[in-house]
Amino acid sequence: MNVSLELYRIFDAAARTRSFSEAARELYISQSAVSQAVRQLESAAGTRLFIRSGRGTELTAEGRLLSGYVSSALALIGQGENRLQELRELSEGELRIGAGDTAARWFLLPAIQSFHEAYPNIVLKMTNRTSTETLALLRAGRIDVGFVNLPLEAEGITFDSCMDIHDVFVAGEKFGRLRGRVLSPAELASYPLIMLEKRSNSRSYVDKYFLSRGVALQPQLELGAHHLLLDYAEIGLGIACVIREFSAHALGRGGMFELEQDEPVPGRAIGACWLDQLGLSPAARRFVEMVKDAYTPDGRKNQKYVDF
Repeated sequence: MNVSLELYRIFDAAARTRSFSEAARELYISQSAVSQAVRQLESAAGTRLFIRSGRGTELTAEGRLLSGYVSSALALIGQGENRLQELRELSEGELRIGAGDTAARWFLLPAIQSFHEAYPNIVLKMTNRTSTETLALLRAGRIDVGFVNLPLEAEGITFDSCMDIHDVFVAGEKFGRLRGRVLSPAELASYPLIMLEKRSNSRSYVDKYFLSRGVALQPQLELGAHHLLLDYAEIGLGIACVIREFSAHALGRGGMFELEQDEPVPGRAIGACWLDQLGLSPAARRFVEMVKDAYTPDGRKNQKYVDF
């Protein structure tokens, strides 16, 4: 039967109250509108659903059968509507985030803590992967929003820049003689370098820039985490390629300093990404807003997040 949901709502009210007039009052419509709706439903069903007598309105056997199913269906719809309302109000649900180790630790942590405090009933799930792997998780439906190194392009995925970042080279006191010197790409490459593994998008970005300057980087050490780059550089094992915005805590500690380059590596960004077709859930949208709120456009933390 091709019957509108509204007819079933009117039928359910009449069946529960056993009165067309009571159903009309409950639904804030006229009694004639209830009668007309019941007639339309009976016509579509091809059977009588109510018997009206001097004692009131009673359901027929067919009416009782239909009423059981309609009541259950409307209850399920009501539960679904309530769940949607809860999701819109962020009073429950889950948020699945994908990001690299560096972004998860240095970039997302302020927003994650603030989001958890504001919406404690939203379950946060974090998956750490490279940017390329994060896009694969997004396409597979295993995360709701990803945070990746930009620039990136992928069909069917929206990218939204959240924070500008800069790749720089830092060293400890063992290389103190390089303070104040302006180094060319070839000069930098002549020193023992400490860099992320080749599979990382950050490493690929820096490699491509140096190749455009005619220099192929061959690091002495390749590591899997940004904080290890800083730790190894601090003890003098080499010159580390790091993200300036995530290294402020280390620069100046133990004599660590940033090297000057004749032409710095062009800036890039960290951004949120999501599937065009699905868009962002209310929880994911709010989280992205909080991530952007945690930083100024030039990558500095806003005052309320300075303790992170």
